[in-house]
Amino acid sequence: MRKTHPIRRVVLAGAATVSGIVLLLSLKPASDPASAAGSAAPQQTAAAQESAQGGSADPAGTVTGDAVRTQYGPVQVRLTVSGGKVTDVRAVQAPSGGRSTEVTNTAVPRLNRAALATQSAEIDAVSGATYTSSGYKQSLQSALDKMEKAAGGAEAGDSGTGGSAEAGGSAEAGGSAEAAARTVTGETVTTQYGPVQVRITVSGGKITAAEAVQAPSGGQSTRINGSAVPKLNAAAVAAGSADIDAVSGATYTSNGYQQSLQSALDQAGG
Repeated sequence: MRKTHPIRRVVLAGAATVSGIVLLLSLKPASDPASAAGSAAPQQTAAAQESAQGGSADPAGTVTGDAVRTQYGPVQVRLTVSGGKVTDVRAVQAPSGGRSTEVTNTAVPRLNRAALATQSAEIDAVSGATYTSSGYKQSLQSALDKMEKAAGGAEAGDSGTGGSAEAGGSAEAGGSAEAAARTVTGETVTTQYGPVQVRITVSGGKITAAEAVQAPSGGQSTRINGSAVPKLNAAAVAAGSADIDAVSGATYTSNGYQQSLQSALDQAGG
């Protein structure tokens, strides 16, 4: 009997140790999930807030006008808008096929530039592209109407927080900018080699762009005017007047350009 007592004590001590370990292990999982959940919740909330802020940070967007049917095909204009201003204009639909492709490739870039410069649909039709120009202006106006409606809704949402006053200030500034920048087309001047007609963009009383919407073409005239007209355009912008030098070798075109440019300046009040 004396030999069995030490063994029994060892067995009992071992059993007590195992029971203690089991008890500790059973308590630990109960506390870990709670602490993990408590630390995870704030991280998810911060991520959600960051995502929401990122979604509303970009003020830029596009507005597409109505598709307008013309005799030669549909015309549709899309605007890119940022900060309440039109930053890009393009025709997503325009007449094409045969002669229409040639006319469209010439007319649409000019219409795009004019719309961007004036920030309005008050632009002149491109000579030789009357139907396309008319459809372009109608689609452009519908896009501008949508843009204005969206801006009006944003201003209404800001009312009562001081945002409406700020929006009113920016709208006022935008209105003055639109009033200051406009395009004017001079009279068509007939020369020995063909008609010359100049269009200018005027902003703040200065010429910011000039282009010949008509110039003699065909044969030698195409080569001469391909070199002369860009020089005349640059000179008109630099001088801010019709007092520019004739381009050597293009005397008739230069004279017609100066006369049409002066008539455009007269219309602009410059």
